[in-house]
Amino acid sequence: MIIIGITGTLGAGKGTIVEFLVNEKDFTHFSVRGFITREIVKRGLAVNRDSMVLVANDLRATHSPSYITDCLHTEAMISGRNCVIESIRTPGEVESLKAKGNFYLFAVDADAKARYQRIKERQSETDQIDFETFIANENREMTSADPNHQNLRKCIEMADFVFDNNGSICDLDRNVEAVLQSIGA
Repeated sequence: MIIIGITGTLGAGKGTIVEFLVNEKDFTHFSVRGFITREIVKRGLAVNRDSMVLVANDLRATHSPSYITDCLHTEAMISGRNCVIESIRTPGEVESLKAKGNFYLFAVDADAKARYQRIKERQSETDQIDFETFIANENREMTSADPNHQNLRKCIEMADFVFDNNGSICDLDRNVEAVLQSIGA
């Protein structure tokens, strides 16, 4: 059993890698966004990026920096299957998952304008924003000295494999396939 974590910049292609792993490689998907969204709804808040950040940071501060992904890892282990945990955002999550073994972190990035266009096309409730807000959101999540807050830059640096997603989906799929073969998945 292998667990792959996915990190990366906003709109870079995390979901595209997940789709490939689920549809082509029969991985089971666990979503940090889904976990946080369920908590936002429980709290009666609006489902948007500000609520996502607020609730995620609160859960991490209340429990531990790796609380969300630890919960998802437990679910993954119960499944007994190859799994992907999407949207790793703190170094504490990476460290905790790596310590558990059989874990690889994939990171994905692409040009900011291409990523903004992708989020506009996917039309999720957290993505109805202008380009300036997109960049401000990403900057807010890119670095932090607080272990309970997002630090995408550090997570990307901690990745076992980094994918450039400025090409086609087929290019990205081929690159992921090559990595999967190299790790025996």
